[in-house]
Amino acid sequence: MSSTNYLKGLDYSVLQQCLHCGMCLPACPTYVSTLRERSSPRGRISLMRAIADDRLPISRTFGEELYFCLGCLACQTACPAGVDYANLFEHARAEVERTGVMRSTRRSLIRWYALRHLFTSPRRLHRLGRFLRWYQKSGLQDFVRRNGLLGLAPKSLRDLEPLTPEICDTFTMELVERTCRTTVPEAPRYTVGLLAGCVQDIAFSDVNADTVQVLQANGCRVLLPERQVCCGSLHAHNGDLKTARRLARINIDAFGAEELDAVIVNAGGCGSHIAHYDRLLADDPAYAERAGEWSRKVKDVHAFLVEIGIRKPDAELGGQVVTYHESCHLKHGQKVSEEPREILAAIAGLELVELKEADWCCGSAGIYNITQPEMSMELLDRKMGHVRDTGAAVVAMANPGCMVQITHGARRCGVEVSVKHPISLLAEAYRLEGEGREAEADNGGRKLDG
Repeated sequence: MSSTNYLKGLDYSVLQQCLHCGMCLPACPTYVSTLRERSSPRGRISLMRAIADDRLPISRTFGEELYFCLGCLACQTACPAGVDYANLFEHARAEVERTGVMRSTRRSLIRWYALRHLFTSPRRLHRLGRFLRWYQKSGLQDFVRRNGLLGLAPKSLRDLEPLTPEICDTFTMELVERTCRTTVPEAPRYTVGLLAGCVQDIAFSDVNADTVQVLQANGCRVLLPERQVCCGSLHAHNGDLKTARRLARINIDAFGAEELDAVIVNAGGCGSHIAHYDRLLADDPAYAERAGEWSRKVKDVHAFLVEIGIRKPDAELGGQVVTYHESCHLKHGQKVSEEPREILAAIAGLELVELKEADWCCGSAGIYNITQPEMSMELLDRKMGHVRDTGAAVVAMANPGCMVQITHGARRCGVEVSVKHPISLLAEAYRLEGEGREAEADNGGRKLDG
């Protein structure tokens, strides 16, 4: 066990920021659901401060409360005092893990496999992705579901299986190499690096390829560093700051942000985390300066496109009705809210219908839908009710966890809606634009031949 008390190690002013005014209460999904003070942001901060002051021993109850928190950061947006809840939340969970108040053999094994083994190695993640792809494409998944075989599995596996994302036929590097080589701009205005992600890489590689094409259409040379790894958000949010720091160092070395105009990220949760590599590595003499440069270069793809001036596509997308769900960490962590709407508004033929409680958490929250399934599904059902009310055919969002969760919610609640990333809709319009130009060229050639 580490001897570092993470809550005591924090700058005490961070713990003192909370005024206990209660402005966060209506924004907190767990408080609204339970009306328990300890399940509110100010209640959790009071517990953290009491532990840091040695007025309260750290306990399993405290650990359970910290893992009942979604970490959605809606409280940060609501807070008039600017409380850095993300920093408090990560350090409090790290202290829970340091003291071992939640430890069990089963939990330790799962954490080791997921945090230390699987999500630290793209090779191992790809291996799992290929197995899941075979399970889905072979028809075995449909057979298992149709014949009730999941009923023979442990409850934890029965809860997890419906949330398994559909694995792409091709992962990011290969797909980008195959589909984006011909769209590289001849005279790029910017050189950027793209974070491929983990779940994004194996389940939404098409979104990564779309992101590359959109950036290219807007004058960018896009690099995909081969040595990049998981951003580390899953680790930091689950109390494993040591591994999160190790992954941050690997990514800083892989990207060389000093030579880039921007480090682009298209996933809300990843972007919120990597933007704070400077804070994560502030005490690392070898990386602190480079981490500061990295964090200055991190840009959400929507914000970057709006900043450089998005090129509006000529083609229309055929009158689709779209609504937009806000990723918690994109809205509350990165403060990016209007820019995705500007992307959607730039696409001719789309009708954007606002979603009630668009920034209310869908219940995905990293692995919350696995660790807290009851609360997660309560939030999902609430979200899907609002999606149904819009009458939209497409719900757009910019985070892989949200996309998996809301895809499951559409099946669970019988809502006929497709789930897409705003950048994928923009990429689709650019491709239609290109097809239209090719058709015009073909028609012109035929006229000349005639």
